[in-house]
Amino acid sequence: MNKKSESDKPIPSADDRATPETFRSLTAVQKRCGIAAWLGWLFDGLDSYLYVLVAAPFVAMLMHTTEKDPTVGTHASYIQAAFLVGWAFGGAVFGWVGDRFGRSRTMALTILTYALFTGFSAFAWNWQALLVFRFISALGIGGEWAAGSSLVSETWPKSWRPWVSAALQSAYQCGIVLATITQFLFAGRSPQWVFLVGAAPALLTFWIRRQIPEPEEWHAAKADHKEKELGMLALFQGEVLKTTLLTVAVCSVALTTVWAYLFWFPQHLRKLPDVASMTKTDRDHYIALASALAMVVAIFGNFFAATLARKFSYRIATGVMFLGGLISLYVTYGPSGPKDHISILFYAPWAHFFVQGVFGLFPLYVPPLFPTLLRTKGAGFSYNVGRLVAAIGTVVFGLWIPVKDFAGISHALTMVGMVYIPGLFIAFIIPEPEKHLAIAAP
Repeated sequence: MNKKSESDKPIPSADDRATPETFRSLTAVQKRCGIAAWLGWLFDGLDSYLYVLVAAPFVAMLMHTTEKDPTVGTHASYIQAAFLVGWAFGGAVFGWVGDRFGRSRTMALTILTYALFTGFSAFAWNWQALLVFRFISALGIGGEWAAGSSLVSETWPKSWRPWVSAALQSAYQCGIVLATITQFLFAGRSPQWVFLVGAAPALLTFWIRRQIPEPEEWHAAKADHKEKELGMLALFQGEVLKTTLLTVAVCSVALTTVWAYLFWFPQHLRKLPDVASMTKTDRDHYIALASALAMVVAIFGNFFAATLARKFSYRIATGVMFLGGLISLYVTYGPSGPKDHISILFYAPWAHFFVQGVFGLFPLYVPPLFPTLLRTKGAGFSYNVGRLVAAIGTVVFGLWIPVKDFAGISHALTMVGMVYIPGLFIAFIIPEPEKHLAIAAP
């Protein structure tokens, strides 16, 4: 009989009756699962933000025009919207794959998908081809989020969830920092070549398939339901329905604001009067450094949100972060907001602290809300449907509000913050993850 490889042995479920107190006391397999998910999220951030940093110059190059052409911003927002739509569909499609075939297998497949098609973006011959490549790469990124977070939630102790959730989200922001470093190093060169760096994560998939087994909880759930395949409709039946609708609502608010902000933040910096007068290389350097600073501050926001969730509840943590986002966006981009490239570096990071920081809650908050065999579907669907709303928001702010100049983008970002007003009401009725949901009978 052949000896089972490490990746064939199920990972025992986490047991809080013997919760490890330190990282060193975790099992080797738990550590590898955490590292794999962290790296997957790191490269998610890298590959998703490379385009944002070079959107205007790259789209202008593909359209054979200049960045001042107003149609550049419109087509750039179409590409970003397609990326967000792909992210949403990826979460749903690979969510089904993850529940049917396993978390580890799905992680490897999704990482390979987004790495290859991010690399292909470097060879786009027009803006339509770039849109297609970004859409397909987003399918992988959306699927990796759901698979990675489900893997960790099923293998790490429950009491660690707030901190591990913040750490996973911080990996995404570290990936954005890597993207800004890439842009800094490529400053002054053709913007297309930054996408080749995004192909590097493909190598991670070989290690995942050899070293990361499927969780025991997933194997047990598959055995219990081997006669019944749970489809997407199960998310809209019985007790699960309310959870699905509320999770979609809160994620839609958070994702609409964060992606409108992440996309228009560097565009706003480019339009600052004193930045617009810089040379191209100096402008690229400034935007890279400002973006890196914002991401570092956002990481602290992740752990601040996790602290609130651990001390109080996820409802209170979400409400505080939404309120902070509303206030900080208005202060930064409202009529009295900063107008020069030095002052903006004091105000804008606070907006990132709240707008991005709330996502420190979601990686290990959303999956445990759903039953095991709906976990990756539920996380992928509920979280990523919000990206469809965010995609619409990106296009709306690019068309409905004149964003061709500094004042227009400032107004758009002020309006983005208004989305948090209904979000505050939703935050105080969202479910807490302790309750176990029963799957409705077919």
